[in-house]
Amino acid sequence: MTQPVSLSPRERALVITLDRVILSGLRHWLFIVNLLFGVFVGLPWLAPVFVRTGQLAPARAIYFLYSTQCHQLPQRSFFLFGAKPTYSLAEIQATWQDTDNPYLLRQFVGNTEMGWKVAWSDRMVSMYTSIFFGGVLFALVRKRLKPMSLWAFILLAILPMLIDGGTHMASDLAGIGNGFRDSNAWLAWLTGNVFPSTFYAGDALGSFNSWMRLITGVLFGVGVVWLVYPYMEQATGETAEVLEVKLRGVV
Repeated sequence: MTQPVSLSPRERALVITLDRVILSGLRHWLFIVNLLFGVFVGLPWLAPVFVRTGQLAPARAIYFLYSTQCHQLPQRSFFLFGAKPTYSLAEIQATWQDTDNPYLLRQFVGNTEMGWKVAWSDRMVSMYTSIFFGGVLFALVRKRLKPMSLWAFILLAILPMLIDGGTHMASDLAGIGNGFRDSNAWLAWLTGNVFPSTFYAGDALGSFNSWMRLITGVLFGVGVVWLVYPYMEQATGETAEVLEVKLRGVV
């Protein structure tokens, strides 16, 4: 029979300290997650601030870091410190390069007249910022909110994102600025052209494409919090109770 391992007083004190640190993390998991997400969603907005203030090294680092997660196309991104919060593809091409190559377009980060690009697209801003604010609001209902069903999550969060993102990708196969989601002639026909032309065409703020990216991003972010966070609350609470019993027995 294997004999139980005997810990020295120093080792025992270290184990107790580690258990207490873990217990504190379990009790404050929501604060920790919200803090980390706050940093995550805030950094892309600091990139244009750093460029504006002449701190190019941290700005380049942020643009590079978030380029691994996002296409960073300027016509689908927000700008700070310029004349407008968003710009059309034609405006970007006139200022940067007359190209529909996404690799070349994504390199444009702005100028003194147009301002400087946030380090990820409007969809990413909408999606992850919604998770952050959803997590903050979850603190008010964490003891009462039941998890969203998986089917509801698929229908309300995943499916809208897949439809909007998938049709954007299919449209871009015809070339940036040339696909069916760029003119949205199908939508103009369905609605009888009741909205201004700026609503149908392009990606600028206030257009159909912009609204769909923002709305589907919010739906996804809220859905993630509603589905995942109640389970995390339950799991961390149960684990914390077990750890508290263990600590009471050894202290």
